[in-house]
Amino acid sequence: MARLDRDTPPQSANSKKPFYILKTSGETFFSLGQNAVLEEGPLSTLSDRTARFFRQRQDGPDILVGALPFDPAQSAFLFQPTRVMRVQGKHNLGHVPGFGASVSNEEPNRILSVSADPAPDVFGNSVLAGLEAMAASQGGLQKIVLSRSLKVFASRDFSIADLMSKLALDESITVFATPLRRQENGGAMLVGATPELLVEKRGNHIASHPLAGSAKRYADSIDDRRSADSLWNSDKDRREHAMVVESIMDLLTPYCFELSAPEGMALRATASMWHLGTKIVGRLKDASASSEYFVSLLHPTPAVCGVPRAAAHSKISELEAYDRDFYAGAVGWCDSAGDGRWFVSIRCAEVEGANARLYAGAGVVPGSTPQGEIAETAAKFRAMLDAFGIDRDRSGI
Repeated sequence: MARLDRDTPPQSANSKKPFYILKTSGETFFSLGQNAVLEEGPLSTLSDRTARFFRQRQDGPDILVGALPFDPAQSAFLFQPTRVMRVQGKHNLGHVPGFGASVSNEEPNRILSVSADPAPDVFGNSVLAGLEAMAASQGGLQKIVLSRSLKVFASRDFSIADLMSKLALDESITVFATPLRRQENGGAMLVGATPELLVEKRGNHIASHPLAGSAKRYADSIDDRRSADSLWNSDKDRREHAMVVESIMDLLTPYCFELSAPEGMALRATASMWHLGTKIVGRLKDASASSEYFVSLLHPTPAVCGVPRAAAHSKISELEAYDRDFYAGAVGWCDSAGDGRWFVSIRCAEVEGANARLYAGAGVVPGSTPQGEIAETAAKFRAMLDAFGIDRDRSGI
């Protein structure tokens, strides 16, 4: 049964007052308003800045929510909401006060244009350049994650409530929406459906659930099983996955009495994709270490950046012709006790008015092919394309 943690129900989410929502299969976290905004700074100072914020603030909920960008040198946008509601257990977004899908006599929102940035063939050339860089590095660069985007323009403003309601139909993922800057009357929102937990810290318990290695799902059960089996038996995807798990385990081990992956690698299914996933759990030596500290330790993981981190980040900046902003960053919350929950912001879009930019990425390792990575990113666009009501076959992906 659902349980309400805080009995301060927010006003209508359809108002212009900024809101934040994070919905997993076991918890719905909803907030309204921006009471105060965390001071800007790089990821390396995040834990210090949040600690200072909680020491100095006396009023309002004891929590910060928001998003972190991909680039650790850029500043996160975290804020203290005015009101918070947290519901434990399964919960329909339509039951959140004021958050039901919009009911309107207006004509349906029409998609006027969808343009790829970069075009699929240009992205394929970047994959090839990444493979050549790895070969030339003689082991110095082992993996690089490259992304591409789709720019969407509609006949009227997108409804965040409608997008979230559609994304939440897949209960295997975490859906989120968060503002990307201080705002009183609308503005850019990051909206998405992520399957990947970056880090969760509660007391002396810590967990991460990295995903790396992916394959498209199919409506036909035989084709779908074949796709899953192919992923499970893929040497390339297993190597890619192992890099991510080893990196996270190596980084967390010094902070833990115990750290393990008790279930080992397993297939993880969403409505549109198969993934290789490994759940990592541990017991911390110091329960006072904050979730934000571990975010700054782990982000960006090899699942969204590459191996080694610095070399991969540099190559991404060289090969991608746009700033990722908050794509492949993190979205979540933290409190003054040091607890928090942060998810990798993938399968997402930046939405502002009638404009949206959708993102998808793929890990490139020796054995990858340009056509294979084009196909993988096309498959990863599916969840967001469906939420926006865009015909996949006519989207140019």
